[in-house]
Amino acid sequence: MNALLNLLPHLVNGVSLGLLFALIALGFMLIVGVMETINLAHGSLFALGMYAALFVMVPQLGWFPELQAAWMSLPVGTRYVLALLLAPLLVGLFGLLIELCLRRTYGRDPLYGLLLTFGAALVIEEGIRVLWGSTEKQLPLPEAISGAFIVGELLYSKYRLFATGFAIVAILGLWLFLEKTPYGAIIKAGAHDSEMVRALGIDLAKLRTAVFMLGTALAAIAGIAIAPIWGMRPHMGVDAVVPAFLVIVLGGVGSFWGAVLAGMMVGMVVGLSGA
Repeated sequence: MNALLNLLPHLVNGVSLGLLFALIALGFMLIVGVMETINLAHGSLFALGMYAALFVMVPQLGWFPELQAAWMSLPVGTRYVLALLLAPLLVGLFGLLIELCLRRTYGRDPLYGLLLTFGAALVIEEGIRVLWGSTEKQLPLPEAISGAFIVGELLYSKYRLFATGFAIVAILGLWLFLEKTPYGAIIKAGAHDSEMVRALGIDLAKLRTAVFMLGTALAAIAGIAIAPIWGMRPHMGVDAVVPAFLVIVLGGVGSFWGAVLAGMMVGMVVGLSGA
């Protein structure tokens, strides 16, 4: 019994990591399904989401000191909420630029798309190093979700529980969007038969752009949520994209809840091996 109680914090950690892995993989899977392109820049966009959130929370506006001082006077909680809203939008716009470049590779050998996204990943990683340096950063957190609390003799991280709840809300929100809205139906149809979608008069180019932006925004959201757990380093993309590949393989391409279940499995393995 004591051994099980001692494992409980690690199980909680595994659940939170697993849900975040699933969130990364779902964005990756949407892009693969609709665009039939493996986005090797997905992990770098995940890392970019972390640093975009850091920029929103602690902007370096050397030319506008008054503006920076006014922004920093806002409560940490307010800046954190704004980071959760603005950073995925900024990364989604960056994803738009990558998709515009990818358009020249559609209909060609898949190797072209792989090479382009691999190059984009290198550019993003080096860009992060130029702008923020190579040293590890930490994302500031509001006091309400910082620190830990004690249950019995066990110590639990407040942020881990927040990250778990946040990931659940994000995954359910994505599921409702895909299952209950006409836009979600179009995305699912595009993943199964893009030619039929085109035949029905839907602009396939716009659909691909929207899906790529949504997938990169999901990667950014997962990056922001996992930043306080893993820390922030320019090469964090590799740490994210490898579990994402594994989750998709285990859960099956195109299976929403398969990806969630596989993410939980991978997260539990990571959490328990840490014990």
